[in-house]
Amino acid sequence: MSATTLPPAGSAPPPSSGPAKNMQVAAALGRRRRATARAVKLACYIATGIGLALLFSILGTLFWNGFAALELRVFTEMTRPPGSGGGLLNPIIGSLIQTAIGTAIGTPIGLLVGTYLAEYAKNSPLANAVRFVSDILLSAPSILIGLFVYQILVVPFGGFSGWAGAAALAVIVIPIVVRTTEDMLRLLPDTLREAVIGLGAPKWKMVTLVCWRAAASGIVTGVLLAVARVAGETAPLLFTSLGNLNWSLSLSAPMASLPVTIFSYAGSPYEDWIALAWAGALIITLGVLGLNIAARSLLRRK
Repeated sequence: MSATTLPPAGSAPPPSSGPAKNMQVAAALGRRRRATARAVKLACYIATGIGLALLFSILGTLFWNGFAALELRVFTEMTRPPGSGGGLLNPIIGSLIQTAIGTAIGTPIGLLVGTYLAEYAKNSPLANAVRFVSDILLSAPSILIGLFVYQILVVPFGGFSGWAGAAALAVIVIPIVVRTTEDMLRLLPDTLREAVIGLGAPKWKMVTLVCWRAAASGIVTGVLLAVARVAGETAPLLFTSLGNLNWSLSLSAPMASLPVTIFSYAGSPYEDWIALAWAGALIITLGVLGLNIAARSLLRRK
């Protein structure tokens, strides 16, 4: 065996024995990567432009036809037979009532379930089962929810009602609030929870006074998304509250709603009803937009 000869102290290390860099190959790879990046960026710009063009086309058509039909009588008169004028007062009030009740029922349930999944259950079997059911409800067609509520509230109690419509909307609200609440609470750093627990606060105070406040903007955004969805839902209300051409504030009887009225009027052969349908669609759009802007402004100021 021959002894290994070490290089003298202070001498430079031997050159690397790796493959030599080919400048032409590196330049070709660089050009190909830059061309690919430009092509992907151009595709993104084109896709964004198509999406914005479609969005502005829809909104432009809605504003053009909606503002042309928007008059004071739309907000002050009830629905009437075709050719006799009329407005949308009773559908607007009915939609506000059912949406408010559905949101008031679904939001606390969704908030508590989302908090349970994020703060208490984590990845337990029960939490996974609840998450699975919530995801199914989140992606389920709204007409199935309407049929479900029809079977448990309309058929047993012998008729359509505003309560059944509000219950159907609440079922739609719950999974949206559950998912948003869980996601927002999971984004909070664990150091925040550890600091609160380290000060001696019980867990329920940590959740309600610290975690909920820290995630308030995201949770409110989820509630607004839920309101925006249920405000325009038609299928569940067709099987639950049905609609009412007369003035009625009784939740135990069929109740008018703006989406159902738009659905009925838009498919009619009467020009005045079609104009009222455009006005109703514009009212829903502006209402949801105004609610989002007001909520975001208040949260930002806070």
